[in-house]
Amino acid sequence: QVQLVESGGGLVQAGGSLRLSCAASGRTFGTYDMGWFRQAPGKEREFVAAVSWSGGNTYYADSVKGRFTISRDNAKNTVYLQMNSLKPEDTANYYCAATYGGNTGARAPGQYKYWGQGTQVTVSS
Repeated sequence: QVQLVESGGGLVQAGGSLRLSCAASGRTFGTYDMGWFRQAPGKEREFVAAVSWSGGNTYYADSVKGRFTISRDNAKNTVYLQMNSLKPEDTANYYCAATYGGNTGARAPGQYKYWGQGTQVTVSS
């Protein structure tokens, strides 16, 4: 089992940057594929980015490609989401999630087993 805690959210102006972190408990963090999702009020949770257990493969939603970068540091049990050129439509609660068992790059929330509590990102225009 793994527990996930997100941090780094906040209020930022359009065009600005934020870096989200997701700290994981447990010694098996390096075996999990990780993902970031977001959910805005009244909308479904949507895929943002994913990274393989080794960090060698990354996947992005079209809406964030070229602006966001997912990475991980298995020695620190942490996955990151660097968000640049933020837009008001990026405003949402951001969640990290963990999966395993051949779900590398999974884009559906149901394919992830463990979830954090989320961190709010608000982008003002």
